[in-house]
Amino acid sequence: MEELLFEQQKEIVLTYRPGEQVEPVQLSYQRDLPQRMQPAPAAPEPAWRAAIAPPEKQRRSGWGMALFVVLSVLVVLVCLGVGFYYFAVNGFPEPPASSRREDPAPEPDGGYDAFWRDWELPEGETTIARFPNGGDARLELAGTSGEVLAPGAVYEKVNPSVVTVLGYQPMAASVGTGIIFSDDGYILTNYHVIAGSSECSVLVTDQFGVDTRYDALLVGGDADMDLAVLKADAQGLIPAEFGVSDDLAIGDRVYAIGNPLGIELRNTFTDGIVSAVNRDVYVDGVTMTLIQTNAALNSGNSGGPLINQYGQVVGVNTIKMMSGDDTIEGLGFAIPTSLAVRWVNELIAFGELQPQPVLGVTISRIPEVLPDGTMGLRVESVTPGLSGDKAGIRVGDYVVSFNGQNVATTEEILALRRELRVGDQVPVRVCRDGAYLDLTMTMMAEK
Repeated sequence: MEELLFEQQKEIVLTYRPGEQVEPVQLSYQRDLPQRMQPAPAAPEPAWRAAIAPPEKQRRSGWGMALFVVLSVLVVLVCLGVGFYYFAVNGFPEPPASSRREDPAPEPDGGYDAFWRDWELPEGETTIARFPNGGDARLELAGTSGEVLAPGAVYEKVNPSVVTVLGYQPMAASVGTGIIFSDDGYILTNYHVIAGSSECSVLVTDQFGVDTRYDALLVGGDADMDLAVLKADAQGLIPAEFGVSDDLAIGDRVYAIGNPLGIELRNTFTDGIVSAVNRDVYVDGVTMTLIQTNAALNSGNSGGPLINQYGQVVGVNTIKMMSGDDTIEGLGFAIPTSLAVRWVNELIAFGELQPQPVLGVTISRIPEVLPDGTMGLRVESVTPGLSGDKAGIRVGDYVVSFNGQNVATTEEILALRRELRVGDQVPVRVCRDGAYLDLTMTMMAEK
C-alpha cells in the first residue's frame, strides 16, 4: 500500500498533534519519482537548427566570421574575372541548335513595342526578300474635295486600308502599321518598323474583324527618310485615298489609326489637330520636315495614316517625342504626303531613293515688294559650286519666278522643286539692282 502511494504522488505529509494547545509541527518527506514516471530526456538539437541559430547562440569568434566573408568575396571575384577573360578571348558560345529559330518568330504579344525613331534601332541589315522593282503602281495625291466627314465616317472610310505590319528579327519581332495604296498589295509603312528584319507579314482585317495574313516582300526602303514599301501577294484590297499635305493649316482637325502597344489594340482611332506644318525635326542625324499633331500616337502607330477631315491620308505617322525625365503628351509627328509621294514612287521604280536636287541658295522667308509692285524673295546666301551658283544667282538678288511660276513664299519654291530631278533645266527670273534677269538653273545633287 505504501509503495502504491509513492507511485501516485511525489510528496507525503505526516502531521503529529500532541495536544490542543501545542502548535502543530509539519513534517515532509520527498523522494524522486520512479524511473518509469520520469519525463523523457530532451532530443539533441538538429544540426540545421544550430546552423541557423542567432549569432549570440553560436560560439564562433567575430574574426572567424569576417575571414569567412572576405574569402568568399575573393573567390567570387576570381571566378568572374576568369569567366570574362575566357569569353573575351574565345567569344560567347552559339545557342544550341534546338533553340535557333528556323520558322518565323511567334507573334509578339500586346505589350511588344515597335522600334520608334527616338529609340535605338535594331542592329543588322534588313534582309527581307525583295520584290522586283519597276511595277506599275504609283502613289497619287488627290485634291481636297467633298464635304467634311464626321469622325465615325472618317474611320469607316480609311480603316479598311490600314494593316498590321509584323517584322521578324532573329530573336524578336516588331509591330507597326501600314497603309494600302494599291488594290494589288502595295503597302506603305515606316522603315524602322522592319529594320533588322529577315521576314515580314501583314494582317488585313475585314469588316467582320477577321484577319487575313499575307507574307510581304520588300519593294524598297530608306532609313533616313524612314519610309518603306512592301508588296503582299493579294488582290482586291481597298486602297486609301491620299491627299495633299500642303493644303493643311494649323488648327485643322486630323485623325490617326494604328496599333498602339501591339496587336491587341490594333486599329485604334484617335483624333487631334495640326499643331504645326513644315516642322524641322532632327532625328537620328537627319533633319526631317514633318507635320506636328497632338493626336495620340504610341509605339505601334508607326507607319500608320494621319488623316484629314475629308478622310484622306495626309501623313505617315513616324515619331513621338519622349523623355526619360518628363511626361510628354501630344507631340506626334508625321511625314507629309507632299514629300512622301516622290520618295514612294522612287522606291517602287528603283528600290531606293534617287539623288535629290538642291538649289544651293538660302532664300528669305519674308517676301518683299519691289519698286514695280512685284513680290520677290531675297537671296541670303549662295553655296559655291551648286545649282544657284552655276546659274549666276548672287546674294541680294530677288527671286520672282521659279520654273515658270511666280513665287511669293519659300514653300511655293520647295513645292515646285519636289517635281524636279537631277539634270533638269529650270528657268529662274531674278531682280538685280532694279533690272530683271532670266537665268537657267541646272539641278544638281547635294555634294
